[in-house]
Amino acid sequence: MTKTSFTRADINLDNWRTRPFSTWSFQNVSELVPSAVIRSACKVEEAPRNLGDFAKLSVSNLAGDSVRLPAFLIESETDALVIMRGGKLIAEWHAGHFDPEKPHIIFSISKSVTGLLAGILIEGGQLSPEALVSTYVPEAAGSAYGDLKASDLLTMTVAIDFSEVYLDRNGDYDRYRRAMLWNPGRPDEPTPTLRELLCSLPRAAHPHGTHHAYRSPNADMAALVIEAACGRRYSEFLEAAIWKPMGAHSDAFITVDRAGNPRSSGGLSMTARDLARLGELVRTGGGGILPKRLVDELWDGGNREIWAKGEQRLLYPGGSYRYFWYETGTGALAGMGIHGQQVWIDRASETVIVRLASESLPVNDRLDQKVIAMMKIIAAA
Repeated sequence: MTKTSFTRADINLDNWRTRPFSTWSFQNVSELVPSAVIRSACKVEEAPRNLGDFAKLSVSNLAGDSVRLPAFLIESETDALVIMRGGKLIAEWHAGHFDPEKPHIIFSISKSVTGLLAGILIEGGQLSPEALVSTYVPEAAGSAYGDLKASDLLTMTVAIDFSEVYLDRNGDYDRYRRAMLWNPGRPDEPTPTLRELLCSLPRAAHPHGTHHAYRSPNADMAALVIEAACGRRYSEFLEAAIWKPMGAHSDAFITVDRAGNPRSSGGLSMTARDLARLGELVRTGGGGILPKRLVDELWDGGNREIWAKGEQRLLYPGGSYRYFWYETGTGALAGMGIHGQQVWIDRASETVIVRLASESLPVNDRLDQKVIAMMKIIAAA
């Protein structure tokens, strides 16, 4: 742990998502939270590259100044940037504290991976998008998910009464994070398993399928549906269906609760290069690993009218949301996670860009827009 002002003993469940501790913990999550391994093909990586001519690109920072790309990456608390074009890794940048050979938590890009697994099962006939969630998870009956179709789960159009407040320490989100073992337990309140918590969440009054509202528990419930549909643990299915077939070079990890339930909405860790390889599958139509119909549906996008009235509409005006992927309305697909994680896939320029970060704030809308603009500039370069 070089070039830091702290030691491993300083990091705990109270502070692991705050800087400066996150500069280490985001690459060592399995030391802090129980995790299942997703085994890879164990291939040796090429030597790290540099940015090359991309270092000369000018982008706009939060102050509105035009700065060179490396300066922006440092200012924006970026950990790594990987650029792939035409299926080849062509440029990289790493912060001084970052180890490119170690997995980094990708937070809510985990949802996008979960969506791919659901799409594989739908293509194979093991999961029906029209079936009720309670068909696969009977204990969900009576909760927000009891009368929900699986297709609405995958588009975040769930009528659920739940507050997505990442800095919460006493409400819904804290209880949710304690269930997944991401926050310390409380002596005055028993900690439920993730499954128990999900199956207790109340329903909102409006009809399912009518309003886009980003709620992370939806993707965790999707994992329970996936596990029931395929008869395997999430980590085992991801390993067999995508991770090994695509030739991932390094093992990935997913955090689990005390019963082994996966945090499929935000608990995956992988290297930046392997995430770029996954993005390349989406760019190229699935590579014989992902169903072509699934990939075509991702690029077609979801219901734009629902998106335009939903809570995230300002993130990608004219966009949509399907299988937990953002169709950006600009010809690109994106996966995003808190604290600055992003995968950007641009078919027109044959480019896949991965940015991993340890931003101080879980969500920074202004910085998100600067990063999106950066992705567009890189893709066009």
